[in-house]
Formats: sequence, C-alpha cells, structure tokens
Amino acid sequence: MILPTKHISTRRSLLGVGAAVLKRLREPQTVSRLWEHVRDEPEVRNFERFVLALDLLYALGAVEFKDGLLRRASR
Repeated sequence: MILPTKHISTRRSLLGVGAAVLKRLREPQTVSRLWEHVRDEPEVRNFERFVLALDLLYALGAVEFKDGLLRRASR
C-alpha cells in the first residue's frame, strides 16, 4: 500500500497520494486548507488516505509542521 506493486498502481499507493499532496503544497498552509485543495484529486479520494500520505511525507522528511502550518521541508 505504501509503494506501488504488481497489483497497486503508483496513483493508488501512498507514495502516489503523497506526490499529489506535495504538488499542491506550494506555500505554507493549514492541514484543513490543504485538504480543501486536494480532496477532489482522484489519487486522494478520502481523508484517511490524505492523513496517511501526510504521515508518510512527514516520516520521510518531505514536510514540516510548525506554528500550525504545514510546509515543504527546506533542505
């Protein structure tokens, strides 16, 4: 489910969902605002997958959460 496999396409894997979320995270924003922007993306589909993708992005160090705002990690 995290990575694409023979039976799970890239778009349906959490890595694909995370990519769709990260694409929309151009500027720091609240989690609620980001959800409003990505909720209609076919990859995301529901809030549970959105949260799991955010967890994955945070664990990978791709996003940071500071002062109530989610932002791309600066490297």
